Amino acid sequence: MYTVSDFRKTTRVVSVRGLTIGGGPVSIQSMTNVPIEDAAATINQIERLRVAGAQLVRVALRNEYSLEYLKIVRAAVDMPLSADVHFNHRIAIGAIEAGIDKVRINPGNIGDDAKVREVVHAAKERGVPIRIGVNGGSIDRVKYPVLDAESLVASAMDHVRILEHNDFFDIVVSIKASDVRLTVEANRLFAATAPYPLHVGLTEAGYGLSCVVYSSAAIGALLLDGIGDTIRVSMTGDPVEEVVVAKKILEAAGLRTAPVRIIACPTCGRTDPSLDLLSLAQEVEREIEGRFGKSLELSGRGIVVAVMGCEVNGPGEAAHADAGIAGGRGGAMLLFSRGKKPRRITSGEAVRALADEVERIVQEGSE
Repeated sequence: MYTVSDFRKTTRVVSVRGLTIGGGPVSIQSMTNVPIEDAAATINQIERLRVAGAQLVRVALRNEYSLEYLKIVRAAVDMPLSADVHFNHRIAIGAIEAGIDKVRINPGNIGDDAKVREVVHAAKERGVPIRIGVNGGSIDRVKYPVLDAESLVASAMDHVRILEHNDFFDIVVSIKASDVRLTVEANRLFAATAPYPLHVGLTEAGYGLSCVVYSSAAIGALLLDGIGDTIRVSMTGDPVEEVVVAKKILEAAGLRTAPVRIIACPTCGRTDPSLDLLSLAQEVEREIEGRFGKSLELSGRGIVVAVMGCEVNGPGEAAHADAGIAGGRGGAMLLFSRGKKPRRITSGEAVRALADEVERIVQEGSE
């Protein structure tokens, strides 16, 4: 049986403080949204992102004054950090000297050829990769008057060639737009054009449900094509939420194991009116996550738990679940799991009985 990983595009491999980008698992990135001059807040946010599951965090450096605060952050944080730098090559060099692990620049706006060579020399000397970032709103509209996939890729390749001409190949590329179709088409075209790993995401994706849906459509489409080596969900608000959504996208694409996955039917006329399936599913999720989520995540294992509205959707449509419950009539329910004969229980004991069954399955798997 094939998996999504069987279709992964082959790219060059870049190492960022031990984190492999390209040729391995898809990693999750995020970015701080507090000024680095508030070093304590920056350090706190990076730690929250790390705990949530971010594997690389980017910080914005607005001027050379920011470098002194970067040194403070670097000394306090032991995880891959990337510096976001525009226009001033001295900031990029200073960030590299301060111990940054990756630099995001556009070689075309960082200065003349001599300045680019200085940045490349510093990066090469310390083994620091360079990420080229091309956004739909930032390409040269004089050179590329039509904003389409071809112009975005051509712009990216302009920057790539600048680094290649300086004998530098530790390159990661990101091509983003706020339009889903344009983003997907451009990344597909780049993946067919050059061998460099891709950082994928949707720029200016907004907030809340809209951001989740649009980002999932763009990132998910590319991941299912085998394209994308590291991802970021660009969400307005607390960046920790970006990481939560990114993990779910990887799980949905089959590239990450969900420690606990709750599946539930949408309900229909067969569901007993006395059964509040949404509340029941949420209670089951809290109980299972609380009891087994962390241990399953640490072990790299996952379990699928079903909460279904009726016996038709129970052991039938949810037969692939490890364990589940299905609603019946008059407060009766059905408890089922793989390899065991379904048994009847009451709605009052459903959550406890299901959790006990999950415990049995988890213990069997660890023996």
